[in-house]
Amino acid sequence: MLVIALSSPLLVGVYESDKLIESFKSDEMASDSLPKIFKKILNSFTCKELFYAKGPGSFMAIKVTYVYLKSLQIVLHVPLFACEGFIFNENYPIKALGNQWFFKEREGIVLKENNMAKTKPFKLPNILDRKKFSKENEPLYVLSAI
Repeated sequence: MLVIALSSPLLVGVYESDKLIESFKSDEMASDSLPKIFKKILNSFTCKELFYAKGPGSFMAIKVTYVYLKSLQIVLHVPLFACEGFIFNENYPIKALGNQWFFKEREGIVLKENNMAKTKPFKLPNILDRKKFSKENEPLYVLSAI
């Protein structure tokens, strides 16, 4: 299963042999939608691995998703893998707060003010590319300096 919960809508994909076989979409908050979606999934499928976009994006959605998936990892005895969210929107800017956006640049991920940022919605890949994921699955919180 792959979860992308960096912004609305939240996306969850079920993969078999690395091919997307079913997808779920929700405009609800991650804390409300994840239990509902995973109840459906776990009643129909056996979870062998968990994948998620660890950031950047909505701080609260990332935190809730991580805690939820980490709990599932422990209960189901399955591995949890993560990657940056830019993989799922073709490296377009990701909304932060107000008129701030996260940009992927050579020096890393930067937070910039930009009223004209072009975006692209997140999309579940049809084929899960495992090489893009890592066992380093802690959330990626990109916060500006105070």
